[in-house]
Amino acid sequence: MKYIGLHTQVSRNNRKSFLLLVAFPLLLLGMFYVFFFFYDKQDVELTNQHFVVAIPFVLLGVCIWFLIAWAGHATFIRLATGAKPLERMENKRVYNLVENLCIQQGMTMPAIYVIDDDSLNAFASGINQKTYAITLSKGIIEKLDDEELEGVIAHELTHIRNHDTRLLIVSIIFVGIFAFLAQMAVRSLQFGSRGKKGSGYIILIAIVVTAVCYFISLFLRFGISRSREYLADAGSAEWTKKPYALASALKKIDDDPLIEAVHSKDVAQLFIDNPQDHKKSFLDGLFDTHPPIEKRIKLLEQFV
Repeated sequence: MKYIGLHTQVSRNNRKSFLLLVAFPLLLLGMFYVFFFFYDKQDVELTNQHFVVAIPFVLLGVCIWFLIAWAGHATFIRLATGAKPLERMENKRVYNLVENLCIQQGMTMPAIYVIDDDSLNAFASGINQKTYAITLSKGIIEKLDDEELEGVIAHELTHIRNHDTRLLIVSIIFVGIFAFLAQMAVRSLQFGSRGKKGSGYIILIAIVVTAVCYFISLFLRFGISRSREYLADAGSAEWTKKPYALASALKKIDDDPLIEAVHSKDVAQLFIDNPQDHKKSFLDGLFDTHPPIEKRIKLLEQFV
């Protein structure tokens, strides 16, 4: 995949971020409208009345959820991965690699974190200069040579430079809303028969509607998540002029990408190789957040 350039990619991701900010709330409002439609037994006038009353509460809830997640995402990621700040004196090699790459592009150096795990993986995160960070596993630092590690770091810096991290965090936040609502609907089913007559029917409607919207939100997210890895690979190759180094690193990462402390699917998709994408069935592959690493390596080996 040909790298399309910094300014073009940044502009695209800014537009996608804006569209996500619009599309997800609209999908959420549409979900509530469909629910009211069936709840009111297809009475459009009554549905409209209920929907108009619900709109401000839905939007307020979305705003509160979004602001809390937006403000606390960095802390959540660190807690979910067990990452700790990497001080310059702890590992001058890593600091020098990151610093040199940032100087080349005139970037502000992000924070650096390390995960105490012997497996090989890394990810970038953050929404602005204050929160941008690169996190590396202990294994990837120790088992890659300088050129390979430089390629990985350049890949992650490309995500930051292209605003991929901000775009992904926006999508994670909104998908989390639908996942939460779907879980609430499913958990309510067991209590449906204990309530008033007809409550089970209402809960079943809620389950179906929220499940459909949840899967739609997943596909909206998948539509933006896979191509960003190809572009970051190409950005790294262009940046370092050593595509072979990143290809070699990806081969080693593919052999042992599992970070044991990471159980959250949302956090797992941040990594350069999502360990939860390593499935066997074709159906599982449809929901992969990353393209097959073999294809990424092949493209890097052909990079000119």
